[in-house]
Amino acid sequence: MLVRPYAALLRDNPHFARLWYAQIVSLLGDWFNTIVLSALVAAYSDDSGLAISLLLLARFLPPLLVGPAAGVLLDRFDRRRLLIASDLLRTVIVLGFLLADRPDRLWLIYALTVAQFSLSALFEPGRSALTPRLVRSGQLTEANILGTMTWSVILAVGGVLGGVISTLFGTQIALVFDASTFLLSAWLISLIPPALGKVQPQASGEPGNGVSPPSLRDFTDGVRYAADHPETGAVLLVKLGGSVGSLDALLIIYATTYFVLGEGGSLSLGLLWTAFGLGAVMGPLVAASASDGTVRTMRRWIIGAYGFIFAGWIVFGAAPSLLTACAGIFIKAIGSNIYWTYSSVILQKSIPDRYLGRLMSLDLAGFQLATVISIVVTGAALEAWGSEQARALVFATAAASLAPLILWALTVRWIERRETVVSDSVIDPA
Repeated sequence: MLVRPYAALLRDNPHFARLWYAQIVSLLGDWFNTIVLSALVAAYSDDSGLAISLLLLARFLPPLLVGPAAGVLLDRFDRRRLLIASDLLRTVIVLGFLLADRPDRLWLIYALTVAQFSLSALFEPGRSALTPRLVRSGQLTEANILGTMTWSVILAVGGVLGGVISTLFGTQIALVFDASTFLLSAWLISLIPPALGKVQPQASGEPGNGVSPPSLRDFTDGVRYAADHPETGAVLLVKLGGSVGSLDALLIIYATTYFVLGEGGSLSLGLLWTAFGLGAVMGPLVAASASDGTVRTMRRWIIGAYGFIFAGWIVFGAAPSLLTACAGIFIKAIGSNIYWTYSSVILQKSIPDRYLGRLMSLDLAGFQLATVISIVVTGAALEAWGSEQARALVFATAAASLAPLILWALTVRWIERRETVVSDSVIDPA
């Protein structure tokens, strides 16, 4: 019964199914990459908090800088072709990690990570912008829940599998597997009909699909649309608010310092990510079972999601064992995937196709901005205090996560009042 609507979604929308299959194989390789590179950087740098933070910056800063331009490209050129190109280029880049086989080549890990995630700035917003063309409007919630559940399941499986494979067979096998997944993803996306990748014409009559050159005006037009529709613009900040704190850095510290299992803590890191993946699966399922699918209800669920995040940080910070730490991460993940899923659905339902690439890129840019700031703050704190003070940093992060909870609750109240006034004026213009 639980899987029936998602099985029907895939059966009735074969082109979306191909995009979903591509997501599966690509994400599985990504988690091999994450586990392997995190363990390598920790080993090559003697568990330096700064070195680990630099790896995370290399993953999140390039998409933040490239994201606005990527959004313009996604609204000007064939989205399907851009996704394929992103996958093929990342195949080559990931194979380059095989050369980073000793500590003096730590810089190569950073350089290749920057290149890989610059290209990723095209893929995720491109996939989100392409999804409404592949399913009916009434199926967008199910499509996004399936996407976030897939991310979560692959995280749960890939986290442990990446730790086990890298421990048993070494890093090279894991990296070759990662490269092959990008290649398979490109092939699956190539099976989607070319016509579905084309963007609808611009509102002003300007030709889309690369007929006229992209410009700064394209980007500012997207920002102007968000400013003219504040209910939509507010949702663009949801992922920013939910990304307070560098979970990646703290998980690496916990796994390599407090609860070490496997080579260099790779197995305990995999288990922590598995706990996050399992919680992320539960999040949208719990919310969907108690939601009527309206934008109004989804906004309110995001308030609850922020509450789960705060509670998860508290449990994680106080954890006396790996099991308790996993429980805290599980709770946080429930909230993380609820806000992620519902903010994406609200945007896909509210934004015209001609603006969708730009605004989905801005949506991710908020997440990336908060992540970059969190990485810098976390890395500096760990470098100054030492990894043994990571627990204090987790509690500080929990306190900081209260701010977006309060702000979003006030924002939802303002939006609902605004919508009531507009509704009343339509019924009674006098």
